Amino acid sequence: MSKIHNFSAGPAILPQEVIQNCSEAILNFAGTNMSLIEISHRSKEFVAVMDEARSLVKKIMKLGDDYEVIYLQGGASMQFVMTAMNLLETKAAYTKTGTWAKNAIKEAQAFGQVDVLGSSEDKNFSYIPKDFVISADYDYFHCTSNNTITGTQMHAFPICPTSMICDMSSDIFSRDLDFSQFDLIYAGAQKNMGPAGTTLVVVKKSILGKVSRHIPSMLTYQIHIDKDSMFNTPSVFAVYGCLQTLKWIDKHGLSKIEKLNTEKANLLYRAIDENDSFEGTTAIEDRSKMNVTFVLKDDSKNAAFLDACAAAKINGIKGHRSVGGFRASMYNALGLDSVQALVDVMNKF
Repeated sequence: MSKIHNFSAGPAILPQEVIQNCSEAILNFAGTNMSLIEISHRSKEFVAVMDEARSLVKKIMKLGDDYEVIYLQGGASMQFVMTAMNLLETKAAYTKTGTWAKNAIKEAQAFGQVDVLGSSEDKNFSYIPKDFVISADYDYFHCTSNNTITGTQMHAFPICPTSMICDMSSDIFSRDLDFSQFDLIYAGAQKNMGPAGTTLVVVKKSILGKVSRHIPSMLTYQIHIDKDSMFNTPSVFAVYGCLQTLKWIDKHGLSKIEKLNTEKANLLYRAIDENDSFEGTTAIEDRSKMNVTFVLKDDSKNAAFLDACAAAKINGIKGHRSVGGFRASMYNALGLDSVQALVDVMNKF
């Protein structure tokens, strides 16, 4: 079977060894002669998976016992609600850098005052706002590290005198960061760390238990922590897929992964900038290394370009329906050869 170059924005490409390990577990999980997707989540074999999937996150992030890791459901969209419900007592600060940040703001407004300290909506979210100051009297500051639809990324994070919450759904584990600067990180798994169906939450325990409202059990972080991420039946397959991906990440190391991601991004952005037919859509200093967005200057050729990509077995290159153009999502598991295949098509087009 010939290789497909998978630039899908999510669910996204996974390392081949992860897919192989998951497929084997579907047939016979951990020598039980039972399928991963039929075994009890309370079995010792799966409890061991959950425990390792939680501990490996802290190892990779270099975080101590003051942080907890849980796997939840409902995607990042559920975290828009849960972060505010668990943390917002009076007022919180947000930046509005894209569609998902905008949705997070909308959900938080149901629980208290929300101040938007910086917004790039005036230019179709094509840049990251930077000229703002975060006051210490906010319950927390919320940001989105990478904006999948418009292709912008925070390459530095602000000085934050209060709790910093970050939606890292589309660039988690793509670079080496000081993760201790964040008090809560959440990420839908389906980009860089596993199959769709679970959401990672990493939370500093000291920020919890400070709101006065009643929180339903299913939406209370502390309850999920107390139950070792097993308050309800977890997404067994998705968590197992995350564990396999985390092992792959740990084996390679974030520094090596970041270096390759930078090389891939530089290759594609150079092709865009040097080709008179194409044009990038975001501020150069805020370009994402995960989601590269660009357009053809003559949009009447869009269909022909997509046909040329399809002929080269390049998949998932069409831009998000809300913005059009093209988007190349280059998550960790995408090889440099796939980026070169796209660049070759662009150069010939």
